[in-house]
Amino acid sequence: MASAALRDTRRRIRSVEAIKKITRAMELIAASRIPKAVARVNASKPYTAKLIEVIETVGGASTGGASHMLLEQRPVQTVGVLVVAADRGLAGAYSSNIIRMAEQAMIEQRNAGRDVVLYTVGKTAQAYFRYRNYRIERAWLGVTDTPGYGDARSIANTVMDAYGEGEIDELQAFFTTFRSALTQTPTSFRLLPIVPPEGTGDRPSVTYEFEPSPREILDRLLPRYVEATAFNMLLEASASEHSARRRAMKAATDNAEELIRRLTVQANRARQAEITTAITEIVGGAEALAESAGS
Repeated sequence: MASAALRDTRRRIRSVEAIKKITRAMELIAASRIPKAVARVNASKPYTAKLIEVIETVGGASTGGASHMLLEQRPVQTVGVLVVAADRGLAGAYSSNIIRMAEQAMIEQRNAGRDVVLYTVGKTAQAYFRYRNYRIERAWLGVTDTPGYGDARSIANTVMDAYGEGEIDELQAFFTTFRSALTQTPTSFRLLPIVPPEGTGDRPSVTYEFEPSPREILDRLLPRYVEATAFNMLLEASASEHSARRRAMKAATDNAEELIRRLTVQANRARQAEITTAITEIVGGAEALAESAGS
């Protein structure tokens, strides 16, 4: 009969094997989602690039420098902070890296005498800041896994309304940029006010006539630009999250395999010790019987 120590070791092996199945499944799911997420990131960039080109043209010197509320630079008294993290954990340091970066920026803004208005995307960011008694102006949940353009529009409309009504004078966005399957970089970006893009100099100088007026074009164009930029941030963050989760789950699976190997060796040694003890007892008993029969 197996000893209590051997039974406990075998129970641990079964438990680790069950965990390994879960982490392996999560690794495969994350890996299957990465190509689609990366494709969405790449597909969104040409649209944003074309918007920048049109804003560059409309707001350029040839139009007399058309102005707009979202381009307005004003003294910064209140800073909006938008933090894009994950809705779920088990993604290594993905969420904690961007949250720490945003929190440090908030501390610096408050030390500079500015108020901070916090917006969060993802349950991990909401839980972190709520636990530390930060006031969250607006939180978006269930977005980060597969973000849609409607989610970006909701975020953009919220921050643009706050900026237009003077509730914030600037908006800093914190998200994770997808570089590759192995590299994701926490990034900060000033979303509002919009900085008019500077001419690249590689296009010929052309004089345009606009219909409707440049102001009307900017009224329609700049909100679309903020939406597209917010959407691109969500897509970058989603691809980064899936990559980070795949890497974390692969490491967990590898650790489980190593632990199972060690526990198996430990169980085999315990079983061999039991067998050796049993054989020793049998041999000792046989010798005792032989001695008693001889006497």
